[in-house]
Parts: sequence; structure tokens; C-alpha cells
Amino acid sequence: MALVVQKYGGTSVANAERINAVAQRVLARKKAGDQLVVVLSARAGETDRLIKLGQEICSCPDPREMDVLLSTGEQTTIALFCIAVKSMGAEAVSMTGYQAGIMTDGRFGQARINWIQTQPMLDHLQAGKIVVVAGFQGYDDEGNITTLGRGGSDTSAVALAAALQASVCEIYTDVEGVFTADPNICAKARKLDRISYEEMLEMASMGAKVLHLRSVEFGIKYNVPIMVLSSFTDAPGTLVSREDEIMEKVVVSGITYNKNECRVTITNIPDQPGIAAKVFRPISAANINVDLIVQGASGVPGRAHISFTVPRGSYDETIRILESIAPEFGDCQVVGDPGIAKVSIIGVGMRSHSGVATKMFQTLAAENINIKMIATSEIKVSCIIDEKYTELAVRVLHDAFELDKKPVNSE
Repeated sequence: MALVVQKYGGTSVANAERINAVAQRVLARKKAGDQLVVVLSARAGETDRLIKLGQEICSCPDPREMDVLLSTGEQTTIALFCIAVKSMGAEAVSMTGYQAGIMTDGRFGQARINWIQTQPMLDHLQAGKIVVVAGFQGYDDEGNITTLGRGGSDTSAVALAAALQASVCEIYTDVEGVFTADPNICAKARKLDRISYEEMLEMASMGAKVLHLRSVEFGIKYNVPIMVLSSFTDAPGTLVSREDEIMEKVVVSGITYNKNECRVTITNIPDQPGIAAKVFRPISAANINVDLIVQGASGVPGRAHISFTVPRGSYDETIRILESIAPEFGDCQVVGDPGIAKVSIIGVGMRSHSGVATKMFQTLAAENINIKMIATSEIKVSCIIDEKYTELAVRVLHDAFELDKKPVNSE
């Protein structure tokens, strides 16, 4: 008998039919002998509906009360699911984040899990019940309801799997696993049998939407095997786990892209110590996340350019901030480029193989795709290109690295 944590996303529990289908899937696993903790998201579209409700009352609703409001989405789902399970003759108990003992810090809307009191869940499991937990939520040390931010149910599930020392955390979505590229734009994309935590972390941070970034971080920290599966089919999924020798033989595992970024450049600033700090301090103070940064000579002695990328939603504010501080630096300009995308190749095998970046650059050049910025890590190479070339770039890179072919000795 194994203890298994399963998480089902919003599309998996979108309506009564889907909730009953998931209940049947869970019961089949229960009958096979496993203990089940099931983490559920709000039904598809429900969180957006609740956000809209709050904003209809006030354009800037109170964060604490918004967390109270948003948490009702998952609470509705767990109650409906338990009604379904009990109607099928099995025992289940719904638990809010508070009842499940998920303690967080007090940052409403973006709370982080500090620890989990597992005994209430273990007691129910010992009594033979299926434990059904509301994802995306917890409570702080003052008893306030908190939410974990978008994708927080993935984080809830992996954190619970770590705390309960579960044998695996199964994440059920509307896709059958992790693919070498987005199947919607690359017909040759192939489902991976397994992928390392590090590769999955890079994919999540680079725009892949299969797993939430923080859930992968929990998996790495507590060595929780994560299986990504579809709730709509019985196809085998993708295992996310520690790197092994087979993974190291694969040079590139996947291609990701992100169209949610813009490039900003401040030109002709003094090339001297402390200037970069002056540029980025007000941006940081505005809680704007900066990604790629490139500084280069301007062609004028003692002057330089700094280019960087920010999320598309922060573009206008970033431009305003830079224009407000630009006069401090003399004769400089602020230039924006909202029509960009980031394309990345990812693979742990890059550590031991040379020429990977060169192959990427040559492949893009052959299609006359200009590279505006480059960033690298041990297992990733990212290029900023014009947004209009995104789909083409993904397809030609997928072909260049032959990702449609299953690696030899991958079994």
C-alpha cells in the first residue's frame, strides 16, 4: 500500500461530468490498495470570475478579503468532489487549507508555505478515508486565509507529498505529460518519458505551463517524484525526478518560448561604477521582475547602453520609471521594444557537450532570424528574437536537435 498525492487542475473538474469522472479514477486507485490525498483546483474559469466580482465592488480590493473570496473556488470543488465520492459508496473528507494544517506566511495573494501539520490528514487516512484538500490556500499565524498565487494548487500538492512522505505526487492536467515543445505549434513535439528537476525548473521559468515553478522547487528540495499525467486519458505520463546517467546523454530535452516579455533599453549612460544600481533600484522598488540584462559600449568613450527584459504587463511602468530618472544621466534615451519573444533550448546534457549554442545560433541565422539578446546557464541557452518569428524558431530548432526522435538507450 502506497501513499499517493494526486492533484487535479481546473479543466479536470470543470463540471459535474468531469468531477464524477475524476471521482471514479480516484476510487479505482483506492480499490487497488493505495491511500489517497487528492488536491483540487477551482473549476476552470472560477478564479477569474471571483477576481472580476471583487473588482466590480472596488478597483483595488483589499488583499486579505480577496484571499477569503478566492479561496471559495477550491472549497466549492472539494465539497462537490466529496459528494460525488460518497454517492459512489466510498468515504471521503474535504479539508480546507486551514483544516489540512497548511501554514503560510502572511503575504496575501502570494503566500509561501512554511510548514504543514499532517496529523489531521493522517488520522483520516488511517480511518480509510480519501482526504480531499483545497489547493492554492493556507493560513497564516494570525489565522487569516491566504492564497499561494496562480498555479498554487501544484505547489500545495507537492508540498503535501513532501510533508506526508508520499511515494509520488501525480499532477493531472489536460495534457498527457511534458513535451519536447508546445504541440500546438510544433507537430513533431514528442512526449518525454522523464525529465530532470533542473530541466523542468528551467522549462517552467521559461514559459512552459505544465507545472508551476514553485512546485518544481519543492520537488527538488524534498526529492518528491512528480508524475505529470492527463485526467482525460490513461496514457503514461512524464516523470520529473533527479538527474540520472540516461538524462545526461540527451544534449537538448526541450524547446520553450515566452511571448510575455518586452525589451527596454536606456542608451548613452555613464560607464562607471554604481550606474547600473541607480538604473535598477527604482525598478526593483516597483516590484518589477527583470530577466535578461545586457550592458555594452555605446560607441562614445565613457558611455554605455543597458538593455533588459521585463514582463509585458510591467512594460509601460518600466518606461515611465526610466524616463523619470534619465535626466540624471545626461544626454541619454529610453527605447522600448514590446514585440519580442524569448526562445530557449534546455537540457542537462549541455554540461558535457560543446557546440550547442553555436548550433542554435546557426539554425536561427539560416532562417534570417536576428538575435537581439542572449543568456546562458549550464543547461539553457535563451535568445531574444522578434515575436513574429517565435513559432518558426521553435520548429526549426526542434528539427535541428532532432527532438522528434527518441534517444537511444532511453528505456
